[in-house]
Amino acid sequence: MPTAIIADDERLMRDQLRMRLGQVWPELDIVGEAKNGDEAIELVDQLKPDFIFLDIRMPGKTGMEAAAAIGNKSRVVFVTAYDAYAVEAFERGAVDYVLKPPELERLQITVDRLKGRLAAPAGAPAAGGGDVNASVAAMLNQLAEKIAAPKKTYLQWIQASIGQDLRMIPVEEILFFRSDEKYTCVQTAKYEALIRKPVRDLAEELDPDLFWQIHRATLVNVNAIEGVTRDIRGRHLVMIKDRTEKLEVSRSFLHLFKQM
Repeated sequence: MPTAIIADDERLMRDQLRMRLGQVWPELDIVGEAKNGDEAIELVDQLKPDFIFLDIRMPGKTGMEAAAAIGNKSRVVFVTAYDAYAVEAFERGAVDYVLKPPELERLQITVDRLKGRLAAPAGAPAAGGGDVNASVAAMLNQLAEKIAAPKKTYLQWIQASIGQDLRMIPVEEILFFRSDEKYTCVQTAKYEALIRKPVRDLAEELDPDLFWQIHRATLVNVNAIEGVTRDIRGRHLVMIKDRTEKLEVSRSFLHLFKQM
């Protein structure tokens, strides 16, 4: 039975690709999943799969960098959303690829190619890593430069109203955000301010490593969390350092506190 690993930083995309592969190639055994290039390299060394489906853009080592490290240990299939130029480049080289989102008709073409590679003699060239010829490797390097992701920038300051005054508040000083129907409360250790931006927008603009969304109406600074408790109704509540109020955690966000 042929084996494969899927490497993509998006869980939904890994699940979707696994499902689609199961439809067009039910004999393929997906033996592992990786969230980044480093995990992909480690899994290839451990599990020695026939194929690895590598997302081109991932945190840490990219798919391109991971493919170079994997070499000919596994046949590489690149996963990309950049069909505008990636497809043309891939079609010109000995490189297998899957487009995001994976569609059955196009995925079937890739699977047919992969089955052919499995049937090829052991010394025959395979896609990815050390078996890719110089011209294809150069093409991949150019592609990697084109799609290199700029580092995402997050809000550093919040402009908020306190009475008739307007304040510029550094985000690291904010303990939590809590919305009602019209406004969002910005709570610091010293004062409370108001803004009109809803929590759902703030969640997209703030660093997710600094602010956790614990409720559809609440974001909390992880450095301000003292702990989590439960009330007599069974609700989980976040305790804030040096403050008496507690913030309710909705069920869909409880996973954030499993390690606490």
